[in-house]
Amino acid sequence: MSTRFAELCDQRRRRTPLQHLTGIAHFRHLQLQVGPGVFVPRPETELLAGAVLSELSELAETDSTTENDKARRPFVIDLCSGSGAISLSVATEFDCVDVLGVERESAALEWSLKNLEQCRLGESTVEFISGDATTITKARPDLCGRADIVVTNPPYVPDSAVPRDPEVAEHDPAAALYGGDSGLEIPGLIISQAEQLLRSGGLFLMEHSEEQGEGARELLEATASLRHAATFHDYTGRDRYTVARREA
Repeated sequence: MSTRFAELCDQRRRRTPLQHLTGIAHFRHLQLQVGPGVFVPRPETELLAGAVLSELSELAETDSTTENDKARRPFVIDLCSGSGAISLSVATEFDCVDVLGVERESAALEWSLKNLEQCRLGESTVEFISGDATTITKARPDLCGRADIVVTNPPYVPDSAVPRDPEVAEHDPAAALYGGDSGLEIPGLIISQAEQLLRSGGLFLMEHSEEQGEGARELLEATASLRHAATFHDYTGRDRYTVARREA
């Protein structure tokens, strides 16, 4: 036992993420299984999931006053779903929602499927599929115009900006970190996909770095139908995610 503890201490000294050593990452009310090959979910992303839940609550309140929509279940698409943190938080904290997580990297997808197995979803459903968030509408045109909410925590670190922390630079998968020269190239492609996936009136939410709020709003306002872009802060008061609504 003491030998194993010493080994773990040595790995942590060499900056192996604590979550890899314990095999667990805490996210909102969940204990997620994580390890090599998947991005470790961060506390600030809890706010992104919370914003999705707030929108679902507003949808439920609106639908309860409209007889024709009483039976309609909201549909959420989580692009770059990674460990499943956002998808599973939404499904376990809101009754009767259908969530689709889209993840390109096979290792990350395996972790999300493990996490799905241990979650009690109640009347909600979650499905994780293999797919590229930048081209998903080509592979799945049946999804176009169906989503009430599209949420994403995409890769947004500029290619040249290698993170200082070894836990991130050496252990988080590069595919989950780097978003192009400015960091917003891949998010820009995802925004284009989200516009097609959303129904009229649907909400798009995207996490980004503290320096990218203005750039994210510009990308959204440049689309044909995503409007009223607004940026929100994280726990430290820094810009962290931007939302916009699809107009007809």
